[in-house]
Amino acid sequence: MAALLRPGGREVGRVRIPFYMPGVRSPILPLLLILVLPTLPAQAACSDAAAPGVNWRRCLQDGQDLSGADLSGANLRDAGFTRAKLRQARLKGADAPDSRFTSADLSGADLSGAVLRGADFTRTKLIGAKLVRADLRSARFFRADLTEADLTGANISGTDLSTATLDGARWVDGEKLCAAGSVGTCQ
Repeated sequence: MAALLRPGGREVGRVRIPFYMPGVRSPILPLLLILVLPTLPAQAACSDAAAPGVNWRRCLQDGQDLSGADLSGANLRDAGFTRAKLRQARLKGADAPDSRFTSADLSGADLSGAVLRGADFTRTKLIGAKLVRADLRSARFFRADLTEADLTGANISGTDLSTATLDGARWVDGEKLCAAGSVGTCQ
């Protein structure tokens, strides 16, 4: 705190100086910035090439052709892949909650162990995709095509599969195969 003085030396109030520390006469903020900034995590570089462990958090990859790409262990939180081609892509163990795969093609993709909580797969092709032990809680599969997909061990709690095509899909128990004409539920 610093005192506000009137002419003649009479105190009229106190003002808090930003980042003021009693007994410290030098500005502390620049020192803190120098010490703390290098330890902060690097921000996503959306132009980085597709690779295992890439950080594409909040990046838009809409319409990109990433067929066959290896994105295993990638940080894809809140990323956009609308109309992207991810055929035969590897997303094993990817961290992709709240990502958008609207109208994307993930046919034959491997999403085993991926965290896809709250992801949007509206009108997405997941034909023959592996979703083994994937976290699909609260994900949306509105009019998605999961024909012959493998959902063994997937967590589908709160997942919207109401209009998803499940023909020939392996159900979460790992044993049941969904009958032809299964829409919304495995029959």
